[in-house]
Amino acid sequence: MRIAFDCRYVRTDHHDGISRYTAGLVTELARLHPVTMLVSDPRQLRMLPDLPWHLVSSPTGPREPLVARQVNRLAPDVVFSPMQTMGSWGRRYRLVLTLHDLIYYRHPTPPRDLPAPVRVLWRLYHLAWWPQRLLLNRADAVVTVSATTAAAIAEHRLTRRPVTVVPNAAEPLPDGPETPGRRLVYMGSFMPYKNVDVLVRAAAELPDHELHLMSRVDPAERARLTALAPAARLVFHDGASDAEYAAALRGATALVSASRDEGFGIPLVEAMSVGTPVVVSDIPVFREVGGAAAAYADPDDVAGFVAAIRALDDPAVRTARGAAAREQAARYTWARSARTLLDLLTSLTTPTGTPTP
Repeated sequence: MRIAFDCRYVRTDHHDGISRYTAGLVTELARLHPVTMLVSDPRQLRMLPDLPWHLVSSPTGPREPLVARQVNRLAPDVVFSPMQTMGSWGRRYRLVLTLHDLIYYRHPTPPRDLPAPVRVLWRLYHLAWWPQRLLLNRADAVVTVSATTAAAIAEHRLTRRPVTVVPNAAEPLPDGPETPGRRLVYMGSFMPYKNVDVLVRAAAELPDHELHLMSRVDPAERARLTALAPAARLVFHDGASDAEYAAALRGATALVSASRDEGFGIPLVEAMSVGTPVVVSDIPVFREVGGAAAAYADPDDVAGFVAAIRALDDPAVRTARGAAAREQAARYTWARSARTLLDLLTSLTTPTGTPTP
């Protein structure tokens, strides 16, 4: 079975969610079976394992609808893409596409790092369900990262193809000493649906805690959050390295998130993997990922977040929650997800490698 893995959404500087999903999966899949990577920029190779690769056009360029003509030259039996938008016209191979979440149907603001024309198309694409159905039904199978999203795909009848859950996982964080401190750690963007305002208001009610905001933030948003609750002790990292992030997590009171919508929740697994408790919004996907190890509050309940964080002042509670967190995080590994993916790819392969019409 010849597998081609679409790695064209890997970033060239630092990983975002889809970039990390790609790198984590292809690394472990290659331990199980030979893989050829598809890249659109040789600089992406710095963020990927040392594997055979082939250069094809950009996934956001005008040639994307017919990218299969380039991929056909490799004669793969099956191609896996960590996105749902890979062109499929004229393909001569099995194709598996990935739909991570349905967030942008409910919150249609596109990522800022996309080119302006792509952002316009992004908004138009998410105004109706039929474009998504058209893309997904042109694949042979669909992958998603959580049972929560799989249920949403079924609810909206987005595809007639089988849907398989291949979960996200977390990279091992850099080793380092545990530095206990009354720190609350938030890792994520500042888009409105992330609901960071609730965390800032909760921090104002916890004057003995600092809220560490790890991601890049534009000056206007930084000023707005600072003015929102002047009593809150906010520490803006404005982008943190893996080592800085790990240092903030180890010994922190909790990782916190009040997000209203997620496809998975990698920061939860990252925090739990080092025994840091998590206090998060009570949404289905966080229940799925955090299980009994996490503490939950309504996304709009500032007092609920404060109470859940205060409960960790009890050393016995904190110790028990830390142990439960490590156990829960162990359920999510790239090796396990790669095995699930390989089983799916194998099931789709026929002796002739002929794609489904």
